[in-house]
Amino acid sequence: MRSLPRKAIARLRLSWQRGHNNRQVRALIRRVGAARPAPDANARPVVLFNASTRLTGISLNAGFALLTRLGLQMAGIPVVQFACRAGMSRCPLGTERTDPSKAPPCRACVAQSRHLTAGAPVVWFEEPPDPALSEKLKQLSLAELSEYTHPFSPVSTPLSPTANGIPLGALALPALRWVLRRHHLQDDEPTRFLLREYILSAWNIAQAFARLLEQAQPQAVIVFNGQFYPEATARWVAQQRGLPVISHEVGLRPFTAFFTPGEATAYPLHVPDDFELDERQNLRLDEYLSQRFQGQFSMAGVRFWPEMKGLDPALMQRMQGFRQVVPVFTNVIFDTSQPHSNVVFAHMFAWLDEVLELARTHPETLFVLRAHPDESRPGKASQESVRQWVERTRAAELPNLIFIDSHQALSSYELIRRSKFVMIYNSTIGLEASLLGAPVLCAGRARFTQLPTVFFPATPEAFRQQAEELLSAASIPVPPEFARNARRFLYYQLFYSSLPFGDFLEEDGIWPGFVCLRRFTPDRLSAAHSPALRAILDGLLHGGTFLLEDDR
Repeated sequence: MRSLPRKAIARLRLSWQRGHNNRQVRALIRRVGAARPAPDANARPVVLFNASTRLTGISLNAGFALLTRLGLQMAGIPVVQFACRAGMSRCPLGTERTDPSKAPPCRACVAQSRHLTAGAPVVWFEEPPDPALSEKLKQLSLAELSEYTHPFSPVSTPLSPTANGIPLGALALPALRWVLRRHHLQDDEPTRFLLREYILSAWNIAQAFARLLEQAQPQAVIVFNGQFYPEATARWVAQQRGLPVISHEVGLRPFTAFFTPGEATAYPLHVPDDFELDERQNLRLDEYLSQRFQGQFSMAGVRFWPEMKGLDPALMQRMQGFRQVVPVFTNVIFDTSQPHSNVVFAHMFAWLDEVLELARTHPETLFVLRAHPDESRPGKASQESVRQWVERTRAAELPNLIFIDSHQALSSYELIRRSKFVMIYNSTIGLEASLLGAPVLCAGRARFTQLPTVFFPATPEAFRQQAEELLSAASIPVPPEFARNARRFLYYQLFYSSLPFGDFLEEDGIWPGFVCLRRFTPDRLSAAHSPALRAILDGLLHGGTFLLEDDR
């Protein structure tokens, strides 16, 4: 009973904060409306869609989308917003994983959308599910649903010769895996129900978005992430018409965004061949790394290493009983980066099966398997975890394998310094290990494999062969370009592609990763005053790189 007053106070605080944040948003929109020039009558609009960024609050990416829209308006570019008004029977953020039958909080979400979309044209979609398609889907298995393609053609643009329809099943799968927090889906009725609802909702989006594009004739489309089915469907439809589609995600530094004409979750980045760090840039990167190697960093408002410890004395003692140590760093299996990564192995657990076989045949080597800290994040805990894989395969029973669970505090960097080489799937720790001078054997495509920064075999057979060579080698010469490219890539990602929005946004003090507006005047949203919006506008309107002009 004692906790009830605290809960009531928390609810009141949350309600007040939400109301305060939305009043700030509406006030800013009114000020922009008074200050912005009249839209260019000859300019084609830009369409924005970000249904998967929030329900009732303002997430980082919801903030990025809002500020980008206002920046476009300040530049005289017309905008059209595409928003859901209960047009999805189940959406990624509104799905109750433990009770799929529970309806999403549409009323609260639509109310929040009205705040964020005020001051610019909005096209709402609210089509009910197609009854004929619904009946058809009920007859399909999970495998058939996953591969389901529906006849479809944009209103005035025929499909490309390679497309036979819209791949609704494939478009829905990443969101389904994210919601269920697993890669391998269970063939049960709750899973099939969700997949059917996602497919039906994606079909609604496809039809409504095709009509919008036909009417608006936009010059470009902006979506969040691009992997969740609402935005993935809109992206697919726009691409069928040959329209540029810009996706965005969080950047690597606090309150920064990443915008790209590619797929944001893959973080495509072109580092010029002639780019080399000068003395100032090297110092700036070293200052950043000195903090990061102490665990002093966060991404999307989440600090993954709130406590950084050295190595446990028992672990140190056990390491002394082996000829060499190889850390194995994993990923979160349902993360939206994973579809990009699975180019060598079918998925991360297939790679871990290979690692297990290596451990069995190399008793002289201590393998330290570390689960990603995000696997046990409250509210986002994985339902198909590395721990479960360890228990299923009995990997920890091997005398030369130690499992470090996601919640255990340990310095990965100290472990790397004591290792012969490092194994990763596609975790960013691989880039950090390269920066520390360690050999890294990578099994999945990562953002940093765009440059030669790690050993990255192209096939499972090549991976096994290279692993055997590294395990057997007396020493491992690391190509000098690995560390050089790692520094070049990380600097570019930190200080060129991470677009700063910290002048406009700050933490709301309630939800990690959620924000509220700072105080600023509308003129700060012009390209002349905001490096971030200048990069976005240049990329949208002039085919620019979506990179900062000046890294200072």
